[in-house]
Amino acid sequence: MTDRPRILVFAYHNVGYECLDALFRRGENIIGLFTHVDNPKEEIWFRSVASLARQHGIPVLTPESVNTPEWTVKIRDMKPDIIFSFYYRNMLREEILDLPRLGAFNLHGSLLPKYRGRVPINWAVLHGESRSGATLHYMVKKADAGDIVDQEAVAIEPDDTAVDVFNKITAAARKVLERQIDAIKAGTAPRRKQDEAQATYFGGRKPEDGRIDWTQSAERIYNLIRAVTHPYPGAFTEFKGQRLFIWQAKPLGRGQGKPGTVLSIEPLRVATGSGSIEITRYQWEGDHEEAAADVTHDLRAGAVLGRSQN
Repeated sequence: MTDRPRILVFAYHNVGYECLDALFRRGENIIGLFTHVDNPKEEIWFRSVASLARQHGIPVLTPESVNTPEWTVKIRDMKPDIIFSFYYRNMLREEILDLPRLGAFNLHGSLLPKYRGRVPINWAVLHGESRSGATLHYMVKKADAGDIVDQEAVAIEPDDTAVDVFNKITAAARKVLERQIDAIKAGTAPRRKQDEAQATYFGGRKPEDGRIDWTQSAERIYNLIRAVTHPYPGAFTEFKGQRLFIWQAKPLGRGQGKPGTVLSIEPLRVATGSGSIEITRYQWEGDHEEAAADVTHDLRAGAVLGRSQN
């Protein structure tokens, strides 16, 4: 039997790129890459795993779904010893997970069992968490529920945006993989069961989920803003029927008034359910992003933001 196990990779996004690059730099025996075709409606701010694989002469496959009998047979014929999933967006059916003799492993962007499911980094920032991390775990039928191989924690600072945290977790993911790849190849990777009593699960987010509810606290609104700011679709409100995106802000402990009321223009401050928010960068839909000092569109002290308010 070869001492270079055949590794089949399912990957996308920056975590996928970094982990695939780590395998290439180690000279691992990668037999193919499954990835996604970029969606033209999505802002592609991350690096291309497909380009990286092609640079190394690795076959790149982009089926809409691998979870068909036909693709299961094709993957079986590839004879993978190890399957890795690095931010691949689709679940893999059990028949595929059972194929590699050394196991199927996933890298997830949270400290499991917390924040299973989609976009865990955005959810962690939105909920005001002070730490998150990367978890390498065995893949099973249930999403992100398999035994843990290893984890690497990162701090979430109070002013970190989701992409700041994503960059930290990307580095942590590569570190975990490099730490455990030899054990995985030897069939001696650690495994620790997840505590189901501690598990939390969150689904995907849509652009509409960025709508600001001004009755929430300043801290919670601030967390939403930094969770969905660039390169994500952004937090938004309305004024006179036009959408206003808020890209950067800071929470303030003071401020009285009906939630959504503009308390001042310089600085641009808005009342919330508890405290207030100072907006520092914003953008009217269809216009350019601006600093708050350049506020326009008749926005003035006493105006009320929000769809139901105007």
